Amino acid sequence: MEYTTLIDPFESRFGKHWAAVLFIPALLGELFWSAELLVAIGSTFGVTLQMKLTTAILISAVVVIIYTMVGGMWSVAYTDAFQLGMVVIGLAIAIPYVLSAAGGFDAVMAGYAAARPDRIGILPPFSGNGSFWTSQSIINWWDVSLMLIFGGIPWNCYFQRVLSCQTPLKAQWHSIFAGLLTILMTLPPLLIGVAAFRYAWPVNLMAELQAQPAQTFPMVLKYLTPPLVALLGLGAIIGAVTSSFSSSILSAASMMTWNFAGRIIWPNLSVTQMKRLIRLSIVLLGASAIAMALKVQSVQALWFFTSDLVFVLLFPQLVFALFDSKVNRTGSIVAFCVSLVLRLGGGEPLFGIPPIIPYPEILTSNPSVWYEAGTGALLFPYKTLAALTGLILLPLVSRMTARWDNPVPLSLPSGKKDAAA
Repeated sequence: MEYTTLIDPFESRFGKHWAAVLFIPALLGELFWSAELLVAIGSTFGVTLQMKLTTAILISAVVVIIYTMVGGMWSVAYTDAFQLGMVVIGLAIAIPYVLSAAGGFDAVMAGYAAARPDRIGILPPFSGNGSFWTSQSIINWWDVSLMLIFGGIPWNCYFQRVLSCQTPLKAQWHSIFAGLLTILMTLPPLLIGVAAFRYAWPVNLMAELQAQPAQTFPMVLKYLTPPLVALLGLGAIIGAVTSSFSSSILSAASMMTWNFAGRIIWPNLSVTQMKRLIRLSIVLLGASAIAMALKVQSVQALWFFTSDLVFVLLFPQLVFALFDSKVNRTGSIVAFCVSLVLRLGGGEPLFGIPPIIPYPEILTSNPSVWYEAGTGALLFPYKTLAALTGLILLPLVSRMTARWDNPVPLSLPSGKKDAAA
């Protein structure tokens, strides 16, 4: 457990300069994730305290940035503990009131099932039924699901906790326990979301929800629960989001200082200088996250994009850096560049980037069915295609070029070889 960040294995296998390139998508992922969390914090405070979303985001960000600068990893640890307690207590108490206001559990589930019969269930059907689920939409569902699952692994904010464990065995069990707890804690938000869909909102509030869907959760707490319960639920949201935001900003600042500034720009930084640079990085990255949060105010869209970015560009790199001793820098560069081109070829609606590569026209016999009716959204699984291409090219090109680009074994900072590779 001698590594400091997610980027260290890349540096060990592919060199510090290419690792500095791989640092970019890791940094952007943390930055977009931080922006998403700011939208969630701002929405909560905006609804509860009757603030404008912009004001709420600015105030929330400044407070969290300050205590992250002062407290560092300790602030993350304390807010993690606060988060876990408040989420369990706050949401558990709020659920009965929310379901009761919406007509009870049975009425809520029946109403949702009647309105959206094709959308109830953990998994989509195996074949299209001609209404909501078509063969193309099912494939798109799996494309997005694989992206969220495997794109949730190569995150430095996760690895900084793994690397802080005393032994690899403890890191494994902590990860398994956290995964199970995460699955369990998705149930309260799902129930509250279904209840919000079922509840008969006044016309003015419905218009507000349609304009700002990110405000649904705090509005449910405000209007469907007693004040004390709403306060506990608010504490749950604030605890969860502030903990994640401080962790993400600190994670990004650590990578920027350790793997970029400390390796490429100023390789002789002292410990004191690194601490100062981390604090400065927290401020700069926090300001960047604020700017993004004010521009893009869809929590779900930012969440999907961050997983997308990491899934396509970093997941193949991490897998082979850790578990294939024969990969080299050339294979890494080729896989990264091709995956990036294939991903950008699909466009990005969040930033208004149109598709460049007409995947359905090139790879299918009936292109029109791969575009969603009404929105024109591309249903072709180009994200998974880009990631799979990286997973194939990285080991293949590495072996083809091994004669003139010798693979470097995974080694620890102490100089020992890591048994994982």
